[in-house]
Amino acid sequence: MDFNDTPEEAAFRAEARAWLEKTLSPATRAAFSEDEPLKAAKAYQALKAGAGYAGLTWRKSVGGRELPPIFSVIFGQEEARFQAPVGPFAIGLGMCIPTMIAFASEEQKKRYVAPALRGEEIWCQLFSEPSAGSDVAGLKTRAVRDGDDWVVNGQKVWTSGAHYSDYGILLTRTNPEKEKHKGLTMFFLDLKSPGVEVRPIHQMSGGSNFNEVYFTDVRIPDAQRLGEVGDGWNVALVTLMNERLAVGGSNGPDYAEILELARNTPAPAGRGSLLQDQAFREKLAAWYVSAEGYTLGKYRTMTALSKGQTPGPESSIGKILNANRLQDLTSAAIEAEDHFGIISDPAIAPEQAVFQASYMWAPGLRIAGGTDEILRNIIAERVLGLPQDVRVDKGVAFKDLPTGR
Repeated sequence: MDFNDTPEEAAFRAEARAWLEKTLSPATRAAFSEDEPLKAAKAYQALKAGAGYAGLTWRKSVGGRELPPIFSVIFGQEEARFQAPVGPFAIGLGMCIPTMIAFASEEQKKRYVAPALRGEEIWCQLFSEPSAGSDVAGLKTRAVRDGDDWVVNGQKVWTSGAHYSDYGILLTRTNPEKEKHKGLTMFFLDLKSPGVEVRPIHQMSGGSNFNEVYFTDVRIPDAQRLGEVGDGWNVALVTLMNERLAVGGSNGPDYAEILELARNTPAPAGRGSLLQDQAFREKLAAWYVSAEGYTLGKYRTMTALSKGQTPGPESSIGKILNANRLQDLTSAAIEAEDHFGIISDPAIAPEQAVFQASYMWAPGLRIAGGTDEILRNIIAERVLGLPQDVRVDKGVAFKDLPTGR
């Protein structure tokens, strides 16, 4: 495992840091309309693309620089230090557009990739349904062929960013006579198409980033199909692999932040700070070991990327570690704040309510990109070689699978 940048990587890191310091300095950041997050994100993405830092690993023919994946990791590390407004584009550029690059026609790539890279158009991923979350292949949204079009009816849920997205990639069932993984087909569509209805979901944090999306006789041209008819599962795997990597690391407070909180919080017994409380010290030690384990695993991934190799299962392992640690850590922090822990207003809450905000987000992180249970199965079966779970749906047509009332 190599912890150091190569000379080329070090030079790129210095170059990226200098650009970020100039672009996101306190003096220039005001131009990004902090009170309008979407507008700020679009302004920053346009500058990022103009400077050549968007799509670093993509082919030059689609606007990228064809750099090794490690350069994208390096830029992401530096970008995180400046809290760059990148949220609205994480799904589109991290999951949807790579799928478009892999399966769309050359004409479609010329039309859609560049505007997305510049932040002019935003994409979302339409996979999960009320009865098909972790088991994506169990989805029921139907697409029926009608001449040169497909007519889509159904519902998606938990779609991040659909309310401000322009386009989306959509996984549908086109053949219920096949097994559930074999009767799927992927499309992309304009979310302003007739028959598409987006309903934001009000979250306990006060935000509404997730959405329900309904399709009523929505017509999608066959030209907007990604991959072959019935091969949607293999197309979706490209998206899902990118999703696992994207959500592997968790945003929010970690060991360093709660250590600082412990230094400034009185111990329950009233003697010294929380750092002197033995029970809390044991928790700090566990979080520290978990955080360091993830960091070292990340270095392993970076080393593989730096050498042009394909990383192993670190993304799945890291996601389980991070999501559970974030939930446990933020819960303990809120409890340590005592009656102040119920305050979620950043203007008056301790540490600008970072623990409260992350506590409300943490359960979602344990679901996004595959639930804990799904990822544990992946690690058990594909990494450790343990026997697979019994599957009663093998060889059974989707239409014949038993369903609840």
